[in-house]
Formats: sequence, C-alpha cells, structure tokens
Amino acid sequence: MPIPFLDLRAQHATRRAEILASVGQVIDQCAFAGGPFVEAFEQDFAAFCRTKHAMGVGNGTDALWLALLALGVGNGDEVITVPNTFIATAEAISFCGAQPVFVDVDEETHTLDPALLEAAITSRTRAIIPVHLYGRMADMNPIMEIAGRHGIPVVEDACQAHGATYRGLRAGSMGRAGCFSFYPGKNLGAWGEAGAVVTGDNTLAERIRVLRDHGQKAKYRHTAIGWNGRMDGIQAAVLRVKLKDLDEGNAARRANALRYDRLLSGLEGVVTLSQPANGTSAHHLYVVRVQRRDSILAALGKKGIACGIHYPVPIHLQEAYRFLGLPAGSFPVAERCAGEILSLPMFPQLTALQIETIVDELASVLAPGKVAEAGVA
Repeated sequence: MPIPFLDLRAQHATRRAEILASVGQVIDQCAFAGGPFVEAFEQDFAAFCRTKHAMGVGNGTDALWLALLALGVGNGDEVITVPNTFIATAEAISFCGAQPVFVDVDEETHTLDPALLEAAITSRTRAIIPVHLYGRMADMNPIMEIAGRHGIPVVEDACQAHGATYRGLRAGSMGRAGCFSFYPGKNLGAWGEAGAVVTGDNTLAERIRVLRDHGQKAKYRHTAIGWNGRMDGIQAAVLRVKLKDLDEGNAARRANALRYDRLLSGLEGVVTLSQPANGTSAHHLYVVRVQRRDSILAALGKKGIACGIHYPVPIHLQEAYRFLGLPAGSFPVAERCAGEILSLPMFPQLTALQIETIVDELASVLAPGKVAEAGVA
C-alpha cells in the first residue's frame, strides 16, 4: 500500500468549496496585494497565537529577515542560532549583513541546548533565534532568562510549530517576535508562498509593517529602505479558512505521534524522540533515529513508503557557509543527528492502518540482512 509523506489533497477536501468561495471574494474585490483579506487573517492569526500583532509577509524567510531588520540587526553583528535547521534561518541573518553563530543542540530534543548558549554570546550578539524543530518548541525559559540578563532580543523561528505550546504559551508569543512560514506543507499551509511575524511589541510591529511595504508609512512616502514582502490577498483568504482546522489538525497529529510511539516502542534499532514534558508539540514532523539511515530510506521507498530527512547536512557544513570555517566535528550532536534522522509520514488524515503498515515495513527493513536483500546496501 503506497503511503505518501504528506497528503494535501485530503487536507483540502473538507474545506475546498469554502476556500474557493473565499478566493472568489478576493477576485471580486480585486484585493490582491495586502488589503482587507490580509488584515482579517492577521487579526485571526494574532488571536490564535495569543499575541497582540500579526503581520502577513511573503514567506517564512521574509518573516525572519524583516524581524531581524526591525530589531536593528546589521553589518558586523552576530545572531545565535542552531546548525540543524533549514538554511533560511541562517540566510535571514546573512541578508542583514550579520554572521550566524551556531550553538549545538540537545540530544533528546534536537533544539538549542540552553547550557551552551551563554558561552556563545559576545559583545556583537544582537539576537538569538531558537528554532522550534519538528513542531516542538525549544526550552524557552532558560533561553529567555539568559537573553534577558544580557539584554538580547529573542526571535522564535516557529516555522514548523504552528500551535505548539510551552508551559501554556503558544509558539511565537514568548520572544520579541515569532516567525512563521505558511509553505503548503506546513501545519497551516497556503496555496503558495506566505509567512507572518507575530509580536506584542507595538513599535516592532509598526517597523515590520513599514519594511514589508517598501519602507512606506503612507503611499509614496518612504521613511526607510524596505522590501516588497507583502502577503497577497488570495493566500490570506486561503489561510483564514484553513486556520479554523488547525487545532483539530494538530490534535490528530498528536494522536498519530502517540500511535507511532506505542508501535515503535521496543523496536530494536529505532530511537524515538520523547514527547515534550513542558508543553505540546504541533508534530509538523515525526522523526526517528536509525543507523544505516540512507539505506533504510531507500528500502522504504521501494515499498511505497515516502519518507524524508530534515535535515541531512547541518548549515555549517553546507558549501554556502564554508566561509565560516567550521569543520566537521564543530557541533557533534547536530552532526550525529543529521546522519541518523528519518522523518516518517505525518499528516492529520494519516490512518491507523497506514501507521501500522509503516511500522511493519520499517521493522521488516531493519531485520538483519533485509536492507541488503532490497538491493540498497
């Protein structure tokens, strides 16, 4: 039975007519760039995140970049983050003219290790970006405490964590800003590219609104050098409808994750990530660790089980960041994880039978000699 990594058709089936009707309203009003549909979504998403403001932007990379720019990050500055994230986290830092400074991650959570954070802070540190990976929030209390003592703003990379919580607080609501991607495959996904920044800071919110619109406070009155980072009306209309299902979808993901946990418990050769003790994961991804990962990935693919790797090469080892001069071994936990992580299919409509099939097939290829028999040794 072929099983997709993600089933967007199933996700859209129940809301298709409502979404199309909403898109039709955008067409009728010709409100294509910014405008009332974006404003309505911003209000709804701010309420969802329990923040004062939400600013729709073009994508998650714009969200990170504009948040840093609005905080004054610029040439010669340093921004601390982790190496085991999508490259956009580092790109946003680089686009400001700043340099990413990496901190290794915790072995159990794969998120920033607070015990290593303070040693990375220098006189040039202007921001800290913890990444809420796989849908799980980083350990925010110690991160916020350290950042607060040093007077450094925290920008949450919540691009995989829509609706995740930490001690009752939602992703994006703890730092000076929280940044989201609405890439189609996210827990809340657009029908194209879109993103948002959330914040409780009035001044920061206004700066981001100006920067995303070519530095305009009023039409043709430019107070800053900005960028075209606006969200478009069609994406906002789609997202506003889909937001209604986000909590329910996250609950289904949690149920799927618990089923995976139960079925994988005791399976030799598979290490699962523990459920958060201090909150709830949005389970954007369900990630396990295995030896011979690439061979197992290929063997499962031959059986019709679509899996992924998030992410196979840490940023400091990417050719694009070779100039940082950080060789293999610089961040041993992140590097070790990168060689072992395997993302299994995860989406709200995943069935119990599909999960059982995935686990059975994984157990089969883990059996001694089975990977070699599949011709992918």
